[in-house]
Amino acid sequence: MCYYNGQKVTHAEFIRLKGIEKLVASYGFLSTDLHDGFAYGNIAVLKPIVGQKDFEIVQMEWGFIPDTWFGKPLDTREKVEQWRRGYKNAQGKFIPGITTLNAMSEELLLPGKIYRDSALNRRCLILSSGFFEWRHHFPANKRTGEPVKTALKIPHYITVKDQPYFFMSGEYKPWTDKATGETIDTVTINTTAAPEGHLMAKVHNSKMRMPSILNEDLAWEWMFEPLTESRITEISGTQFPSDQMTACTIAKDFKEQLDPAKPFLYEDLPMIESVL
Repeated sequence: MCYYNGQKVTHAEFIRLKGIEKLVASYGFLSTDLHDGFAYGNIAVLKPIVGQKDFEIVQMEWGFIPDTWFGKPLDTREKVEQWRRGYKNAQGKFIPGITTLNAMSEELLLPGKIYRDSALNRRCLILSSGFFEWRHHFPANKRTGEPVKTALKIPHYITVKDQPYFFMSGEYKPWTDKATGETIDTVTINTTAAPEGHLMAKVHNSKMRMPSILNEDLAWEWMFEPLTESRITEISGTQFPSDQMTACTIAKDFKEQLDPAKPFLYEDLPMIESVL
C-alpha cells in the first residue's frame, strides 16, 4: 500500500509542468511552425499573474510599442505602422522604420530607453520551439580563388537539445489604440552578445548576437523574484551554453515550406565547429 508520498516540485519543474498543462489547453495558437516578426503578429508569452507566483500563457503582439517616440505620440495604428515601416516626410525624404522585435540586454535599463520601465516591472518569457537565423558565407570566386565580396546568406534553424520548447527573456507593455479604444500587450525578446567560439557566433556571424535563453531556474527568477537592476542586466544577458544547442541549415525559401525547419544541405558549405 502507498501511505506516504513525496511531491516536492522545484521552481524549474513547476514552470515546465504548468507550461505543458497550458500548452495542451491552448494548442490552438501554439501550433505555428514559423512566426515572421515583420508581420507583427501574435506570439505565445508566459505572463506572470500580478500578486501570485503563477503565470498564464497568452498571445502578445511581437513588436514593442512605446507611448511616444521623440515626444510624438504613437497612439493609433496608422502612426505605429509608419513608425515601424518607415515613411516619407514633408520634403519627400524616406525616414526608415524602427524595429523593436528585439531589445539589447546591455541597454535595457539605460536612462531614457523605452524598455526600462517594462524591464523593471513587466518581465515575461517568450516560448520557443526553435528560431531562425542567417549565416553569412563568403565562398571563393571560382575564377580568382578569392572570397566573393557579397555574402551568401544561409538560413539556419536553431534549437535547444532534447527540449520541445524553451524560454527567452523579454518585456511587455500594454498599448492602447486611441482611435478604437483597443488595448493589447506588446512584447520584445532580449538579445545578448554571442561570445567568440559559441555556436551562435558561428551562425549569426554578421552581428554575433543570440536570444537570451533561460533555463527554468532563471526563468522563475526572471518572472517572479524582485530583482536589482544589476541582476536584471545579468539575467537578460544570459549566454545559453553552446553545447546545449544545435543548428542545421535549411532551404533558402523556408518561409514558403510546409516544414520550414526541415534540414537542407548546401554543397561546399563548411560545417560549423563550435568550441564552447
